Amino acid sequence: MKKPKVIFVDAVGTLFGVKGSVGKIYRQIAQDFGVEVSAQELDKNFVNSFKAAPPPIFLDADIRDIPQREYDWWRIIALNTFEGAGVLKDFSDFSAFFSELYIHFGTPEPWYVYPDVTLALMNWRRLGVELGVLSNFDSRLYLVLQGLGLKEYFNSITISTQARAAKPDPEIFKLALNKHQCSPEDAWHIGDSLTEDYQGAKAAGMRGIWINRNPTS
Repeated sequence: MKKPKVIFVDAVGTLFGVKGSVGKIYRQIAQDFGVEVSAQELDKNFVNSFKAAPPPIFLDADIRDIPQREYDWWRIIALNTFEGAGVLKDFSDFSAFFSELYIHFGTPEPWYVYPDVTLALMNWRRLGVELGVLSNFDSRLYLVLQGLGLKEYFNSITISTQARAAKPDPEIFKLALNKHQCSPEDAWHIGDSLTEDYQGAKAAGMRGIWINRNPTS
């Protein structure tokens, strides 16, 4: 197999995952604000809210306004999550709660690096392969990668909110490739979503590789 010039990797679910679950973390922080709800209920409603949300693309936003737009996008998801769980009314100050929640997910604290990641990144770099992150995450990703000790391995980071396109749209893959002056046939993309990562990469002319972090689900 021909060695690629660049390997792009997805972020959440590929490089690192959530400790426990999103619902558990939402529940822990909600408890600090006097709200009790089960993690399972929050997990279920988070999945529904996340799937119902539009892609995090803000075509009409000035680049300086994107962090606020990202914040507002996630706030609606969190609001709908707790509304769906029937406890939104229990918050005396949902804005203060969400601000703490949002900051928390921009730190390394709720995340953990999968055990096979660091060695793989080291080996690829040793072989002279350029590396890039290609993610539908938001601009907090830079801080998370830095905090997890991963940022140093990557030559580029491409995120949907700044690219104004989200996987599986070929445009975000094209933008990432341009950062490396690389043709699609000389690049791989690895991710945990069959649709966004594997099929998206294939549609962009790249080699798509699907990684299943939850083989029993």
